[in-house]
Amino acid sequence: MGKLRKPKISKVKRNNQTKTKLSKQGKLKTRRHKPKKQAQKSAPPRPEKAEEEEESDHGSDVMDMIDEDDLNFLNNAISNKSYNLFKQIRLNKTDEGPSERKKQKVESSQPLEELYENNVTKIVEETGGKSVRMLLPIKTQNGFIEKRVIEEDGETSNEHGDEGNKSREESEEEDKEGNSDTEMDTHNDLQVTGKPVSTVELVACREEILRSKRFKIGILSSGILENPELKSGNFKVLLDMMDERASEVYITIRKLAMVSLLEIFKDLLPSYSILQVSPDGVKLKKETLALQNYEATLLRSYKSYLQKLEKISKVLRRKKGNTQSVNERGMQLGETAVSCMCELLVIHPYFNFAANIANYILPLLDNKRNSVRERVARCFSQIFKEDKRGQLSLTIVRKLNQYIKSRKHSVRSEVIAVLLALRIKDVNLDKEKEDETKQKKLMSHKQRVLALSRRERKKSKKLEQVEKEMLETKAEENKQAKHKTLTEIMSIVFTIYFRILKQAPNSKVLSVCLEGLAKFAHCINIDFYQDLVSAIDKLIEEGNLGLREQLHCVQCIFTILSGQAAALNIDPYKFYVHLYKNILKVHCGRTHSETETVLQTLLQILIHQRRRITQTRMIAFVKRITTLALQSQHNATLGTLGIVKQVMQLGKAAHVLLDTDCAGDGHYQVEIEEPDYCNAHCTALYELVALQRHYHSVVRQLAKNIAYTTPTSGEGSLTTEIAKLSPDELYAEYDPAGVAFRPAVPVPKKIAVKRAPINYSMSPKLEEYVNTVDIDNVFADGHVDFYEACKSNL
Repeated sequence: MGKLRKPKISKVKRNNQTKTKLSKQGKLKTRRHKPKKQAQKSAPPRPEKAEEEEESDHGSDVMDMIDEDDLNFLNNAISNKSYNLFKQIRLNKTDEGPSERKKQKVESSQPLEELYENNVTKIVEETGGKSVRMLLPIKTQNGFIEKRVIEEDGETSNEHGDEGNKSREESEEEDKEGNSDTEMDTHNDLQVTGKPVSTVELVACREEILRSKRFKIGILSSGILENPELKSGNFKVLLDMMDERASEVYITIRKLAMVSLLEIFKDLLPSYSILQVSPDGVKLKKETLALQNYEATLLRSYKSYLQKLEKISKVLRRKKGNTQSVNERGMQLGETAVSCMCELLVIHPYFNFAANIANYILPLLDNKRNSVRERVARCFSQIFKEDKRGQLSLTIVRKLNQYIKSRKHSVRSEVIAVLLALRIKDVNLDKEKEDETKQKKLMSHKQRVLALSRRERKKSKKLEQVEKEMLETKAEENKQAKHKTLTEIMSIVFTIYFRILKQAPNSKVLSVCLEGLAKFAHCINIDFYQDLVSAIDKLIEEGNLGLREQLHCVQCIFTILSGQAAALNIDPYKFYVHLYKNILKVHCGRTHSETETVLQTLLQILIHQRRRITQTRMIAFVKRITTLALQSQHNATLGTLGIVKQVMQLGKAAHVLLDTDCAGDGHYQVEIEEPDYCNAHCTALYELVALQRHYHSVVRQLAKNIAYTTPTSGEGSLTTEIAKLSPDELYAEYDPAGVAFRPAVPVPKKIAVKRAPINYSMSPKLEEYVNTVDIDNVFADGHVDFYEACKSNL
């Protein structure tokens, strides 16, 4: 075998080995670095001549050389700091650095008067001998550029100082009045020059400030949207602008910053809530760590933004004892903050702090300002319509219940009207009883399972597990949780309604409460039907309710009777009488808004529950609502005639009203308020003749169709588009709320009236008598006495 080669060693390693070997033997010599000597520079001696010159500058000889006017001007300039020359002069020389001392040394070599004259002459030469006034500097990329304004008329410095002080006093007074947003950022200019400022200059300066602020806000906002993770520091600058107080346009700047942050958060916030979890001892990837930091920054900025919005909007939530005057602009700023919170809640209802926003803005439903109430009510209504999970809706309804209870039902109608926007259809409040029965069955099933063998128990467990997995795949579990949430919401809503009926029957919110009961009556537990009917009957009998409240009571009762309460022994005759009595009180004037309630109730009575109404009662209602069609707007008239048309099509009992030759026992008595005793079958629908000359073409067609006993073809038939519309659709389709007729009403044609020819013959005796009458004497006393005239002529 050959010799093994030694491994190659680098030169550095070999040197290190030799050094360690020598150091062990004590032969290695160590170098000692000598410290460098610091050169001490002695300060040069100050010449005595310079001291003498400086002393002479501050002496009395120079003061005697300056005129009194120039001296006063220099004093005002120093106090106001209106020239850059005097801004560089400092009285405390101990704090100056070496560079400043050098500058002062150069300046001290020239007399003060020469420096002043040189600066003034330069400015005068540039402006052509005109007076100069300094304006606000403009910030550019290279720094600040001074801006001057040339003025033709110059005035003395004393007058400038006096006028400047006056303008400052006036501006301070206007600040106290709260008009700071309309003023300009010109206090510094007034202090600099002391000259009066025109309104045009104020507006121009204000626009300049706002332009620069808008540009800054736009740059910061676009930076965040371009790269949120790297530009997250821009949040702090924008949030600081919401606390702007230095500038005189701070209200506008706050609004701009507020709305800009709103748009940023609308784009950046996710549709889920962020959970801040910090696992200890777990190493994360670089990307995951960066994402967590970004989410934490975003959440922190969003929280501070909401806190600032709450602080700004506190002016709208003042207590009763607070008599502090608030500026109108501050109130408008608070409304803007509330609008921002409402928009965030609507767009991101499942993000963090959604419940906090809802809790804060909920008392504003009872605010004095209409705009605030409408904005918050619109926000909650949209949430109730679009909330798919139901958790946020449940939170809002709970807080509403607590707020109404704490205020003892003395709240505005918007607080309860919001609940009408809840989209609840298939809620069954009898679910508790069904669950109890299921629980009993389950207990009996368990007892039976105990008697099973071990093998059978294993099999049943496996079957239960498979069924559970099947439910998860079909998302049935989520449906059950959502149904449970909706059931809880509905129970709280009915708690609010029932408490108002019992404890505050004379409150202003009773009408909205009855409207809600009428809408959600199909969801009420069957055990409460009897008590609810008796409570509503008692309210109507007391006679303290208005037309709207009475109509909602009747609608609520018939909605209840159309559902599960049909099996109960409840006589609705009183409510038929109440409805029949109040129908003609609805017209095209103030009570036109109640037409929709009347139509919905009539649809339930005459169409959906037609088997429970007698023929006499039905004929009386048909005659009554045809009379109602004469005093309503054309869309209400079309809805009424649509109900009459369906009644005619579904049965022949009402055809008696189309036969004018038929005469019953007695005559129709319209003044009787009970439909069973008014003898409506003894009359006819004469109103159809007037409705066939209506200004609206569709009303004319529908009236003619009913008069011809609703034919489907031939004379009097309707077009397909009109025939397929229900009464509700007719009412909504031809609604004139937009001040436009559909179809357009043609301009009436001018009809020339022909005069009938005068053809008459007079007997000779009558003609002879007329000629003998003395007309002048007959009309002498101002009246005619034919008997006396005839006697005198005879």
